[in-house]
Amino acid sequence: MTDHGNPALSAWDSFYVIVGSSGAALIGVQFVVITLVAGMRRRTPRNTIGAFATPTVVHFSGALLISAIMSAPWRSLVPASVALATCGLFGLAYGAVVIRRARRQTDYQPVREDWLWYAMLPSTAYAALALAALFLSTRTPTALTLVGAVALGLLVIGIHNAWDSVTHVVASAAEGDSATAPE
Repeated sequence: MTDHGNPALSAWDSFYVIVGSSGAALIGVQFVVITLVAGMRRRTPRNTIGAFATPTVVHFSGALLISAIMSAPWRSLVPASVALATCGLFGLAYGAVVIRRARRQTDYQPVREDWLWYAMLPSTAYAALALAALFLSTRTPTALTLVGAVALGLLVIGIHNAWDSVTHVVASAAEGDSATAPE
């Protein structure tokens, strides 16, 4: 266990070890999948990757970064609060970038579920992180629970989106193969 100097943070050690390790492992898996998909005949345009695949790695990284922040040996909650608020605000800004990229790319027309999982849920998670950071020193138990929920939420969003992207690429490739197959 890490000696945080703060018992409220120490109680969360195991949780953040699990979430952070999962985020790191899933980042690696995502790179392997991208490498394997790169060998397919039909290439996905860079702007589509930027709109749908890159955010998945960012959300896994967000879960990993939150876990690192919450596992650091802070003597006070103030530096942790500043770091979490910064992550939340950067996440919100990145959410705007993702929305712009999704609207500009032309390879795939996002449906309502895509907007939910790729834009709304991540933006809500990052806003909740920034909000929790503001209350970390005053409403510590509630803020810690919200930070933990955000870290886990980003992991779940990343898993959903990784699965969604891979199944889309595989299904699109299969449709392309059947469309070009001789009858």
